[in-house]
Amino acid sequence: MSLYSSQAQNSIQDYLDAHNAARSEVGVGPMTWDNSVATFAQNYVDQRIGDCNLVHSSNSPYGENLAKGGGDFTGKAAVDLWVAEKPNYDYNSNSCIGGQCLHYTQVVWRNSVRLGCARAQCNNGWWFISCNYDPPVSSTMDWHPKYYFGPKQIRRELKKGLEPIRAGEQRALPSSPVSPVDQ
Repeated sequence: MSLYSSQAQNSIQDYLDAHNAARSEVGVGPMTWDNSVATFAQNYVDQRIGDCNLVHSSNSPYGENLAKGGGDFTGKAAVDLWVAEKPNYDYNSNSCIGGQCLHYTQVVWRNSVRLGCARAQCNNGWWFISCNYDPPVSSTMDWHPKYYFGPKQIRRELKKGLEPIRAGEQRALPSSPVSPVDQ
């Protein structure tokens, strides 16, 4: 793991750059910073400083990725951890293969266009980071690779005779071997 300065790689632009680089790799447009989403994230990380446990917020209107680390663990390092799950995502089966991938899919989900992140140091000295996404990936609707990836992949699916899922359409989705809260 690389060491990062605690003053660097934690700015709004650092969070956006790390997310948007991953999104650009798969043909998905950039996210923008949303102060309301960031306020939600900050309020939540402030609640976790006592125990630093990776427990998702309850009744959140947003998607959420959490990470924690010691030393000078930065926001960029957290996003890099989530993006590192990319090899575990299998496009053809729309599932995680060989490990966690749901943090990655939240980073690159096409419909999430507003981002807010926060970082706080816990009482034990570790850093707790939350990034929240608006709108969130839905577990019952739209969790489909055609929303993660760009027009080239959609054209490939159409050539195969598969019809892309349209916004608001519900379909049964394959079971994922990993729970979204499995951290």
